[in-house]
Amino acid sequence: MRAARLLFLFTHAKGSAMNLSTKIRLLAHIIRWRLTWNRKDLDYRLEGLDNSKFMSAMEAVRLIPDGTTTFSCGMAANSRPSVWFWAIARSFRETGHPRGLTHVIVGAQGGRGRVPGTIEELGMHPGLITRFIAGHHETVRSMLKLADQGLVELHTFPQGIEALLIEAQGRGRFFMESETGVGTFLDPRVGGGSVVVPGRGKSMIEAAGDKLRYSLPKIETTFFIAPAADREGNLYVKNCALYTESYESALAAKANGGRVLASVAEIIDKQSDDIFLPADYVDAVVVHPYNEQTGAVPQKKYWPMFTEGATVNLPEAMEELRFINRILGITPIRGKVEDALARLAASTFTRFVKKCCNIIIGVGLPEEVARLIHNGGLFHDVTFMSETGVVGGLPAPGIFFGAAVNPKEIMSSAQVFHLCYEHLDCAILGILEVDSQGNVNVSKRGEGPLNYVGPGGFPDFCAAAGTIVFVGSWMAHAKMEIHEGRLQITKPGTHKFMDRVSEITMSGEQARKKGKTVLYVTNVGVFRLTEKGMMLIEVMPGVDIEKDILQDCLMRIVLPDSGSVPVTSDAIVTGAGFRLQWQSCSTEK
Repeated sequence: MRAARLLFLFTHAKGSAMNLSTKIRLLAHIIRWRLTWNRKDLDYRLEGLDNSKFMSAMEAVRLIPDGTTTFSCGMAANSRPSVWFWAIARSFRETGHPRGLTHVIVGAQGGRGRVPGTIEELGMHPGLITRFIAGHHETVRSMLKLADQGLVELHTFPQGIEALLIEAQGRGRFFMESETGVGTFLDPRVGGGSVVVPGRGKSMIEAAGDKLRYSLPKIETTFFIAPAADREGNLYVKNCALYTESYESALAAKANGGRVLASVAEIIDKQSDDIFLPADYVDAVVVHPYNEQTGAVPQKKYWPMFTEGATVNLPEAMEELRFINRILGITPIRGKVEDALARLAASTFTRFVKKCCNIIIGVGLPEEVARLIHNGGLFHDVTFMSETGVVGGLPAPGIFFGAAVNPKEIMSSAQVFHLCYEHLDCAILGILEVDSQGNVNVSKRGEGPLNYVGPGGFPDFCAAAGTIVFVGSWMAHAKMEIHEGRLQITKPGTHKFMDRVSEITMSGEQARKKGKTVLYVTNVGVFRLTEKGMMLIEVMPGVDIEKDILQDCLMRIVLPDSGSVPVTSDAIVTGAGFRLQWQSCSTEK
């Protein structure tokens, strides 16, 4: 961390109400974490436990046979099973085993090559993993590098479908049929199915009429962390930030005749009413005092803000999390143009979605929209959900993504996806590319494994939500500024809106068939997917529709029948007098 960056953040933290002592405390916390984030004792075995289930991490990973299918839980920095990644990697270095594994994850578990103790530990050793199945790949740089060298077979799934398949395996079912993904790259009639690199592997997704048939290999070993265990080996999740697929993957592994490996931060007295997973389902328990609740936060010194039913001061907690992310360089410092874009997206949301709604928020600019919904006083009219199983509260930003501050309830990934498919009103998501048919790409930045992102829960949310609000910049790497309340494009960039996207992650055609309301909020204005095509329904002041939009845009655009496009209000552009409130829903198709 550079001194100049720290000085800037200390003196220019945008909108920060934190005093100097709070900033110093947080900075000291981050430095302490950076100095100890590789701390581990893989041979540690707690004395005085007369139970053969309790063993060291190195002893436990010897239970993993070669050539089997393994599964790990967690999301981003939350409930990260570092001790297992370290132990498996060390075992492979020392003995060559386990090897030839198929490894399955649902949410993102990598560190983009910058953080120790992530799943990337397993990708640093060719031969350890030979097939990798995930919903999100971008953060697992080491695995992508192996795939680029032809050493790992990559597969991808929607996160929700994956979570539900894991749940199904616990009941003895190994496939499911769903409309999710139809018309996208996941559909073998359109793209490669589950196969990321053409010609490397057989798709686990098949066409089944108007649906897709999904299947996963049998989970034979699952490993995860939990906050605590008792002396019998029962597991507890009280004071966790999330537990994703821990429960369902354990049931799946046992149903398949496999193993369940759990690591806990401490041993507690038995609390029969609070048992998360009974000892009968657990084959090995590793006590590792350094396990984390979330990034930079030891489980034994957990932060209450992330726990179920928490009631901390929400604005203060969010400002602390944003400050940590800025110090770590995880989240960008937003400018006036991005702020205006977020306000436009938030305002669009209130126009097309009714209060008392359930919302899913994507990473990046959608997080800014969530912040505005909270700051605008609409927080109690909505329920935010996360693909990790967190319901209620406010989605946590950056490295904490997947957790929430003051969550009302924490459930499993499978449970929250059931909830999404039944009751999701709106998804606010980011974009990489959009085309003339309303198709959206978020899964692929370019050619080859090194540019692969993965769909995450995007296909599930797009299939489940009645209204989808996409938010993203009009061009990549363009220079724009707001001057006297008007947007000016001072230097054009690379088109993100084109005639055809490079990969379809959401099908515009399917969205139209299902009668969904689909909106695309950009720096220059708002588009809506209609039967006539991509219609410009609002434009930012200062934008010349002909010169700045129609003349150079590769995407085919239609205008309202009146030929007149409403102009965004000055309050949205400048922020002066901006007030977010629920508006009547538009019925224009």
